[in-house]
Amino acid sequence: MTRDFILTPNRPQQDPQQDNEASDMSVMRPPMMAPEPPPPEGDLSADAGEKLPEGTQPATDDQIVEALRTVYDPEIPVNIYDLGLIYNVDIKPDGDVSVVMTLTAPACPVAGEMPGEVAEAVAAVDNVGKVHVELTWEPPWTPERMSDEAKIALDMF
Repeated sequence: MTRDFILTPNRPQQDPQQDNEASDMSVMRPPMMAPEPPPPEGDLSADAGEKLPEGTQPATDDQIVEALRTVYDPEIPVNIYDLGLIYNVDIKPDGDVSVVMTLTAPACPVAGEMPGEVAEAVAAVDNVGKVHVELTWEPPWTPERMSDEAKIALDMF
């Protein structure tokens, strides 16, 4: 007795007389995806700068934003402000500045360095006192947070 086998590209040989759904390659299965690595542990904040003399007029929002636009994620050719990585900037009357930011992914390799770079950039602005930068993962970053300029630069329109 002979048995015929059907050969099809990219499919294993099958016995046509065998009725086995598990071997049917036409069944759609979701792609295998690795789970997102957890965010780095520990203190992911940074401080820079010094207290301003009393009575000094603090820097403006525009000055702080301009400083933030000088900091880039080394893997993405768009500054962190236009990427939407800055969640909050608080300029206090005494010139101290607090920044809450995130990164594009919790396992981003610059997680340990980026808060320090941001703190130094903001502290370099005239009339900025102490700067505190805190990294958060909530809410998670999404591409919708990017400015139109960033989307154009990354060809995401």
